[in-house]
Amino acid sequence: MRGASGTQPEGSQAPAAAGDGRQVASTRRGELIGWGRVGLVLAVVVAVDQLSKRAVRGAIAEGEERKLLPGIELVHTRNRGVAFGLLPGSHVLVTVLIGVALALLVVYFARHAAQPLLWLPTGMLLGGALGNIIDRLDNGSVTDFIKLPLGWPPFNLADTSIVVGVALLFLVVDHQRHADP
Repeated sequence: MRGASGTQPEGSQAPAAAGDGRQVASTRRGELIGWGRVGLVLAVVVAVDQLSKRAVRGAIAEGEERKLLPGIELVHTRNRGVAFGLLPGSHVLVTVLIGVALALLVVYFARHAAQPLLWLPTGMLLGGALGNIIDRLDNGSVTDFIKLPLGWPPFNLADTSIVVGVALLFLVVDHQRHADP
């Protein structure tokens, strides 16, 4: 309502423009699509990770090595640390650190869900973490099976998803930071 002078009374807001509702709906739709994509990437990462680990446990004896490609071997090892065998035996510390990192990632994504491509690294990170958590809960350790040369510790597809997800997260966030005026 307007006052006698034709201006808005103090404390009231102007009526929303017709386009504002459509913009809010479009933003919400973009956020929902982002969450759906995170869920899809997470599910694919967990499925591929768990299937590959099951195949390795069923086909390669623990400690055995098989040549796959030049410089790449398939092995069957058990990892009680975090990615690449770091921090073995620190289960409580590892669990707390992973939980905090994942919570921060989910909060960040929730605030920026409509940001282009942010769903991809978020899904990869959550899927990789969940894949390894499933292993820890089922087996007390994580199955690692990809071995590279030069003494690099064995790893699995969940670890790969986490590493690639971290790199993509930095790229997506950095790109958005430079794109914003």
